[in-house]
Amino acid sequence: MTIALIILGVLVLGVVLWFFGAYNGLIKLRNLVQEAWAQIDVELKRRHDLIGNLVETVKGYAAHEKTTLEEVTRARAGAVSASQGNAGPAEVAKAEAALTQALVRLTMVAEAYPDLRASENFRALQAELTSTEDRIASARRYYNANVRELNTKVETIPTNFVAGPAGVHKAEYFEVESAAEREAPQVSFDPGP
Repeated sequence: MTIALIILGVLVLGVVLWFFGAYNGLIKLRNLVQEAWAQIDVELKRRHDLIGNLVETVKGYAAHEKTTLEEVTRARAGAVSASQGNAGPAEVAKAEAALTQALVRLTMVAEAYPDLRASENFRALQAELTSTEDRIASARRYYNANVRELNTKVETIPTNFVAGPAGVHKAEYFEVESAAEREAPQVSFDPGP
């Protein structure tokens, strides 16, 4: 009888310890996902600030390109609004994709102005923007890796039994959704026939 109680006690203790370990692991993963999203948010804010400076620089050289500049400004405002609001990764990704498309058009405009391309300020802003884009891509990969790990734990047995009571749910990936947004924009300066 005593041996049976000891075995039962060890089993109960094992289950309790496993539960605490699973719970703590899920909370850690959830916090990593939140931290990774915060890093993306920091990099997006940096991008938005750089784009504002880039638009102001281009305005000085290409004042008659008002439509393109307004389009970039609107796309930037939409991206800022999405990242500062309660938008999820999908909405932020969509706003950022629109901003990227507007930036491509702005870059095409800049190509038509040799003085602008030669401007030290413009080149420095472009270099900073390129660096920031690389950091966003890196932060996005880190975020999505943590989301994948969290989602795997939330969906697999036996940790899925702990996830619900712990209030831990699947997280949303930060990815481009439409096929059109996945394609690289086609830029051509060939005047054609």
